[in-house]
Amino acid sequence: MTDRSTELIQKSAESALSAEEATALMGAQGPAMLDLLRAACVLRDEAKGNRVTYSRKVFIPLTTLCRDDCGYCTFKRDPGQPGAKTLSPEEVLEIARRGKARGCKEALFSLGDKPELRFPEAAAELARFGYKTTTDYLVAMCRLVLEETGLLPHPNPGTLGRHDLARLREVSPSMGVMLENVSPRMRQPGMAHEHAPDKVPGARVAMVRMAGELRIPFTTGLLIGIGETLRERVDTLLVIKRLQEAHGHIQEVIVQNFRAKPAIPMADWPDATLMELLRTIAVARLLLGGEMNIQAPPNLSPEVYPLLLLAGINDWGGVSPVTPDHINPEAPWPEIQRLAQFSADAGYALRERLCVYPEYIDRKPGFLSDGLRDAVLRQADGEGYALAEEKYA
Repeated sequence: MTDRSTELIQKSAESALSAEEATALMGAQGPAMLDLLRAACVLRDEAKGNRVTYSRKVFIPLTTLCRDDCGYCTFKRDPGQPGAKTLSPEEVLEIARRGKARGCKEALFSLGDKPELRFPEAAAELARFGYKTTTDYLVAMCRLVLEETGLLPHPNPGTLGRHDLARLREVSPSMGVMLENVSPRMRQPGMAHEHAPDKVPGARVAMVRMAGELRIPFTTGLLIGIGETLRERVDTLLVIKRLQEAHGHIQEVIVQNFRAKPAIPMADWPDATLMELLRTIAVARLLLGGEMNIQAPPNLSPEVYPLLLLAGINDWGGVSPVTPDHINPEAPWPEIQRLAQFSADAGYALRERLCVYPEYIDRKPGFLSDGLRDAVLRQADGEGYALAEEKYA
């Protein structure tokens, strides 16, 4: 290891890496980039050993209606467009049961943000099912899936307040929202969030903070390549770092790379490069420390995803043997056996986890509601990972 790698490790361990230094590392080239990657890997290995994890999930797209128009989104549909859909309770259960039959433990709920506030059709559909708001419906569907299948819900519910977070906490052991980027510039004309009222950075940061106050194991992260500067990436990571230091609830940080797609406003924007992705993961590791769980979606780097291990990730995220990635439908999940083989080739053993990370099951008391503890423990082994498949009835 070079002297520079050792210096980076020491500075990060002492929480002494400044925003300016981290920004410079975001643009590291050649030997400096190799030093950065080495330092990130050492920090990861010292804290996590030779394990890399994933969650076997089924993807439930509760509704594709959304009041936001993000420049990069292919998930959202307006009423009347092909693919505009709110799943019925029967459809939700059918998807969940297919996942259960294939050994999934996590039910990932993704949905548009508050479509009933923009579209009368969305409000009418909710009323037909017996609900007033999308969040009311989400809470009910999380409870339904939990009670009928035992799958553990992990909702990505959009921007919520304290009351709704508290309600979801009773039916889902973990949840998440991507900060993406905390710069207000993202809402300026021509930027990714110009037409996205629910992407006000302060509101999303406040939601992550409230989740910490409620002791909810929480997933967040950043989306790179949407027009942000290197410093704005660092600023986003530093906000996450401060939230974690204050509340200890951020179980996972995702570093996701933008990929252009046809028929989106940002179709002509360049993708975030592999080198950008690797540097951002490594800087995230240095800033957030060895204990943080950091992942990057392998299906968004299909030919090179084993390289993500070299940047310091310790998790592959949710991978489904049943349903596509409805957010990035053009990007199929890697086969789990392929993930295991590539992990082994790099010297890491693949372990299945639940939607809530092992440390939040036993080592961090108070992060599971009383009503969910038994449902989680039934599926966890002595270390807090998912039980081996043959132990299931």
